[in-house]
Amino acid sequence: MEALDQISTTLALTMGLAWASGINLYATLFTLGYLANTGNIDLPPDLLIIANPMVMGAAGLMYCIEFFADKIPGVDTGWDSIHTFIRIPAGAMLAAGAIGDLNPAVEIAAGLLGGGLATATHATKAGTRVLINTSPEPFTNWAASISEDVVVIGGVWACLNYPFLSLVVLILSIFLMIWLIPKIWKGIKKVFSFIINLFRSKENQSTV
Repeated sequence: MEALDQISTTLALTMGLAWASGINLYATLFTLGYLANTGNIDLPPDLLIIANPMVMGAAGLMYCIEFFADKIPGVDTGWDSIHTFIRIPAGAMLAAGAIGDLNPAVEIAAGLLGGGLATATHATKAGTRVLINTSPEPFTNWAASISEDVVVIGGVWACLNYPFLSLVVLILSIFLMIWLIPKIWKGIKKVFSFIINLFRSKENQSTV
């Protein structure tokens, strides 16, 4: 039974960190470092660096910047675009690091799965924000951003305290993203088609 608990905890932490990092990497790192420094978790050797005060300070500073950037329509989309090159590889590294020194092949497999999961959550978040930004009011944007922060912090905590439940929720979220991402992509194409047609109509009017 202990072996099963250990496996579920490791698996929940591995995939949970990748999932969370695709949404908000800095909140994930700071939460993990805080839990480690308060004795709520024993980090695997490859992730011990996260508990370093300098790393936590950098993660906390970047989280504060993201907290405000993520709530400004348009700025959040630019921020997400830049972080495509940060969240996804970080999710892969966190997943691989959470496995520990079990086996190089297992570590590589975890990194690949973690990178894929971080890609899916990042794409879902970024795509949803593009659609939300079509609304002129900022309140939906604020609500989405705050909800994401709560989900990430709560998700990391739940992975450590309720690994079985976290795995069930994670599997359900994967199916939800599989269903949701194509719909988000169609919505994004409609948004960009509308913008392109708007610019074309203005150009035609200016040439008349």
